[in-house]
Amino acid sequence: TSITSAKIQVNGVHLHYQQTGEGSHAVLLLPGMLGSGQTDFGPQLKSMNKQLFTVVAWDPRGYGKSIPPSRDFPPDFFERDAKDAVDLMQALKFKKFSLLGWSDGGITALIAAAKYPNLIHKLVVWGANASVTQEDVRIYNGIRDVSKWSEKVRKPLEELYGHKYFAETCAAWVDGISHFAENSDGNICQQLLPDIKCPTFIIHGEKDPLVPQAHAEYIHKHIKGSRLLLMPEGKHNLHLRFAKDFNKEVENFLR
Repeated sequence: TSITSAKIQVNGVHLHYQQTGEGSHAVLLLPGMLGSGQTDFGPQLKSMNKQLFTVVAWDPRGYGKSIPPSRDFPPDFFERDAKDAVDLMQALKFKKFSLLGWSDGGITALIAAAKYPNLIHKLVVWGANASVTQEDVRIYNGIRDVSKWSEKVRKPLEELYGHKYFAETCAAWVDGISHFAENSDGNICQQLLPDIKCPTFIIHGEKDPLVPQAHAEYIHKHIKGSRLLLMPEGKHNLHLRFAKDFNKEVENFLR
C-alpha cells in the first residue's frame, strides 16, 4: 500500500505525518534529533506488515515538514513533544496505539507511555536515555559542528533543512539537551520509568557511539517486566542498518 502524507493542526501548530498500512494495530514512529519520518524511518514505512499495522511517522514541531515554527529547546521540550505526539494520534482518531521511539524520539516515547498509560498499547525504544551524564555532554559536543558529520548522514538533512537551519538547530539541540546534566543525577525522565506499565522492548546497539549501553540497562532495570535486546554489531541507527532484523524483532514483539 502507498504512503500518504498530510498535515493536521495540533496544539496550535501544523504537524506533518506520513501514514501507511490498514492493520488494526496503530503504531507511531518517533524520530531522533533533527529527524523526520522521511529521513529516519524509510525501511519501517516501506516494509512493516501493512495487514497487521497502521504505521504513522510524524515530524515533531520545528523538524521535517512541521516548520513553522522553528525548532527550539525549552526545558520541557521532551514533554511538549510527548503531548504533541499523543494529541496527533488522537486527532487522527486512534484510540490506542503503540510507540516506536528512536534516540530523542525514544525519550519522548518513554515520557508519553508514563504520562498517558491508557492510550499506549506497547512501547519500543532504542538509542534512548533517561539522564544526561558529563560523558554524554562530551559526546554531544563532538557532534555540534555538522560539517564534521559523515556525508551520508549529513546530506539528507542538509537537503531537508538547508545548511543554516540544520547547523543552527543542531547547536541549539546540543545546548538544550546538555542542560539536563545540571539536574540531580542528570535527570531527564528517570522518575517516570516506574510509571510505565505497558509491555516494553528496549533495543540497543553495542557499538552505539552516541548513547552508552548503561543508559539502555538503566531503562530496562527501572521499567518493570521490560525486555532488553543487545545487537552486537548495532550502532545508533541500527533500525536502518539492520532494518530486516529490526523490523522482524519489533513485529514479533508487537503481535
